[in-house]
Amino acid sequence: MVRAMEARIVSLYRHPVKGFTPERLARADLEAGACFPCDRLYAVEDGPSGFDPQAPAHISKMKFTVLAKIPAVARARTAFDEASGVLTARAEGVADFAGDLRAAAGRAGFAAWLAVLLGDEAPGPLKVIEGPGAHRFMDSRSGYVSIVNLASVRDLSDKIGRALDPLRFRANLYIDGWPAWAENDLTGQTLSLGAARAEVLKPIVRCAATHVDPTSAERDVDLVKALFDHYGHMFCGIYLNVTQGGAVREGDTVAAG
Repeated sequence: MVRAMEARIVSLYRHPVKGFTPERLARADLEAGACFPCDRLYAVEDGPSGFDPQAPAHISKMKFTVLAKIPAVARARTAFDEASGVLTARAEGVADFAGDLRAAAGRAGFAAWLAVLLGDEAPGPLKVIEGPGAHRFMDSRSGYVSIVNLASVRDLSDKIGRALDPLRFRANLYIDGWPAWAENDLTGQTLSLGAARAEVLKPIVRCAATHVDPTSAERDVDLVKALFDHYGHMFCGIYLNVTQGGAVREGDTVAAG
């Protein structure tokens, strides 16, 4: 068991629309039992998903326009204004979009814009849906905040002979200071993160979303196979459950043990 390890938070990211552009934050206020703030608030159905807003439940990401299924999603560059609800989106070859995702017209507008961008890659029909109440469109049923250890990303990069953009892993917190892959031994332990505390639930099993370069939108490397070939697992990162709320900022300490 790894004890008394310390790292620092290098960067924090939210993903307001599932599958789309990560947005960097200087700080975030974590709440006990809650998801990372403004993370996966919305998702875009690629055909009916079966999601019931009156009885929200976990839905497979493959029901949505996500990188694991449609690499071209990375061609869109999105930004969400939390105060106004306005999402802006741009991509080469299509007109820019702006619309209020809190309103039906704005959601329909983004779905129409995205249908033009993705074409036959997303047979649809596309529909933007919002998580009611505290529901968020997470990949995990229980892991509401995610951490990626940058030392692990560097080690994997060395193994495959190419630099990997850590944003392939779509985490909330990117940290530096732990040994590579030490996070895989932390399940059940408590972490302090700035003013917050959290329990480590489990390592994150990776999927084909990591194969997509977030800049080029090309599926250019099979990282799931690389993880298994080099380490005998398909993990990169850990899921957390926040047990004590508090602010986290770039530069804050993350301590285990």
